Amino acid sequence: MSELVMVIGDEKEIRDLVRYNLEKAGFRVAAAGDGEEGLRQLFAARPDALVLDLMLPGANGLEILREVRGEPATHDLPVIVLTARSAEMDKLLGFEHGADDYLTKPFSPRELVARVKALVRRARPSGMSRAIEIGVLRVDIDAREVKLSDVKLDLTPREFDLIAFLARHPGRVLSRDELLRKVWGYDYVGETRTVDVHVRRLRAKLGDSAECIETVLGAGYKFVAPGA
Repeated sequence: MSELVMVIGDEKEIRDLVRYNLEKAGFRVAAAGDGEEGLRQLFAARPDALVLDLMLPGANGLEILREVRGEPATHDLPVIVLTARSAEMDKLLGFEHGADDYLTKPFSPRELVARVKALVRRARPSGMSRAIEIGVLRVDIDAREVKLSDVKLDLTPREFDLIAFLARHPGRVLSRDELLRKVWGYDYVGETRTVDVHVRRLRAKLGDSAECIETVLGAGYKFVAPGA
């Protein structure tokens, strides 16, 4: 069965545009025009990805993100947010609340489909049993789980992708531009702050082992074994 994408947005024209292009690409689509109805459908159906407009009446997109990340059944759901403004603060707020990606309206339907495909592909288990163990950190690629001293970390899909990529290249300095290309899967011209936001979130969740993601001034980030 094809993957199900939930679309929550109050503009019917945009919902219809997103639905049409996603269905044309082979996805099943469920849609809602407000936050409360969207959450009801989302928790009932558990879709494979969520396309969420930040500017909603009533419960806005950030509130919905908090609900999604706070529920065990949906905490790892891939989420791409839509915003009508290109202000950096809107993007950073979305990432701070757990978004995996964003698009600024007006957007290219082909780009939206490509990004949804990328998120779904990364969230789908590969069927191969692969795990990376560095010090007290274990990154299970197949289960998409990260454990620190046998304690599972609650990560968003993008946070998992980032730490998995870093862990696959221990000791190597990775530039922000390279991380954007290799982890996000496409070019974010001039959006290197995106990496910094996700690194900050990862460090907060790593707690005492946050130093495993080392900042290399003027160059990027380097992964070192935590608590080894």
